[in-house]
Amino acid sequence: MSLTRKSLPIIAVAAIALSFTAFAATEKTTVQERTAPVGQVCMAGDECAATLVASADTGPRSGQAVYDTKCVACHGTGAAGAPKLGDTAAWAPRIAKGLETLHENAWNGFNAMPAKGLCMDCTREEMDAAVNYLVENSQ
Repeated sequence: MSLTRKSLPIIAVAAIALSFTAFAATEKTTVQERTAPVGQVCMAGDECAATLVASADTGPRSGQAVYDTKCVACHGTGAAGAPKLGDTAAWAPRIAKGLETLHENAWNGFNAMPAKGLCMDCTREEMDAAVNYLVENSQ
């Protein structure tokens, strides 16, 4: 009986040590899962680049598509004094200058509007279509 009483604290300490070890291993796995990278950088020429799917070229975007994804940031809110879509009073003096002038201003920038309205992936055709869309919906 005295042997059992003497070994009981040793068994208890061993059980506690084992449970801490199991907890630490579980916690380490949990931390690794929470802090795992969500993606990877894949450069041209890397093996991972071979699996990338090229987006289908569907041709030039419509004026509305360009407006809805790019131009709306300023022309939908009036940011930096941009005339809002549909504001006939703000657009009238601009429209009076002619479409060619508006196309040039949109492409090269004018006053607070940066060149291409910061639509760096827009083609000239797409920019002109976006201007036409703005004008058609602001007369």
